[in-house]
Amino acid sequence: MNRQALRFLTVLISSALFASCSRTTDAPDTTPKFRLVPGKVFYFKSFVDCNMAEAWVGDTFRIFPGKYGEDPVWGTANDLKFGDGANADEAFSREASEFTTPKMPKNAPVGKPGLHGAVWFETVYQSPADKSGRTLYAVYHNENYPATLPYDPKTGSGYIDKNWPQGLKGPTSAAAVCRIGIMKSVDGGRSWDNRGLFIEDHQPRMILKPHNTSNTFAGGVGDPSAVASGDYLYLFYGEYGYPGVYDAKTYDPTKEWSGQCISVARIKLSDLDNPVGKARRWDGRSFNALPDSVGAPVKSLQIPRDSAGGPASSPTGGFHWGPSVSWNTYLNCWVMLMGHVTGSSWAGSKIYISFNKNKDLGEGDNAQQWSKPQLLLDRPGHFLWYPSLQPMNTPDDIANRSTCLRLGQRARLFVKDILPEKSVYLSEYVIEFEK
Repeated sequence: MNRQALRFLTVLISSALFASCSRTTDAPDTTPKFRLVPGKVFYFKSFVDCNMAEAWVGDTFRIFPGKYGEDPVWGTANDLKFGDGANADEAFSREASEFTTPKMPKNAPVGKPGLHGAVWFETVYQSPADKSGRTLYAVYHNENYPATLPYDPKTGSGYIDKNWPQGLKGPTSAAAVCRIGIMKSVDGGRSWDNRGLFIEDHQPRMILKPHNTSNTFAGGVGDPSAVASGDYLYLFYGEYGYPGVYDAKTYDPTKEWSGQCISVARIKLSDLDNPVGKARRWDGRSFNALPDSVGAPVKSLQIPRDSAGGPASSPTGGFHWGPSVSWNTYLNCWVMLMGHVTGSSWAGSKIYISFNKNKDLGEGDNAQQWSKPQLLLDRPGHFLWYPSLQPMNTPDDIANRSTCLRLGQRARLFVKDILPEKSVYLSEYVIEFEK
């Protein structure tokens, strides 16, 4: 090739590369827009400490707040209840005395198979095969301690009470370990049967003293939100364990951070009746990690180390948690709200929002393609937990049987707002989306 031809080819390639770079740089931002509009103020009158799970059972909008089961730190609870309404606003306005206590499975004795620890319902999946709407699957957050689930060397399950980190109630309290399970109801949520665990982490991944000083969890997986896509239920959840075997001698905070934040797992809808061992976590390439092995978090949702991101065991925090995911029929995309931990004991005053335009979460890495989180709400000096978008009493929301899992252009924002002197679950804003 002569010099003149070579120069021409070089110019041609450079021009092509420049045009390509220009197109990338100048491409319009297609991330959905949103704004918060002051709305009717709701102060929820019953106990909430998780995502608000709900479903339409016939013409009844039913919500499932509360906590149930044994808890040696906070005390045994029987606050998991359900409330009804002709629409969402009516259900959320109920007095505490108007809620109904469902029949729940009993806790098993320590050392025996069965349900251990306390549970919170975080998502309710409604089986489309049951036209009555009464067949429900509750995805629950479960918390245990060495006292309620002691280590069993034969199975490898449970926890060892040695160098155990401090819990939320001070030096004499133990940190909990969270797991995620599934319960089933065939009567619209009036009674529940425990079907077993979705995913969990074992003792080797617990982060112990002297490194775990955050007053949060010893490790585990929890605070989930689950949505159906295709033949699977996709579980978005907080990842709090060490990404491997924790060893105090070789502990690395950056390694801990690299495996934490919000992760995703999935299970076939046909396996919900018998979920134990059936789920698979995202391993960085596909859904191949076992339900009790190490997965990989959603990278776009992690807070970089040079932007104040940090491990969950740190008293300075630096991670997103508590996802709440919904399909938005107006935007034709998934929407995720999440909290933001900046200090010990789940301190954090900000709520963030992210979007995923891939309706099919099972194709390629679609379940990972979330936009960079944007600030939605900030209340300095407050702790903001469990944000969610909820339907209203509009004709469209009622006709479309909207829930926190499927919403339109406008939705009500709920959040748990905590100050030292009080704690409330409330809504003050409506979110409006723009394409």
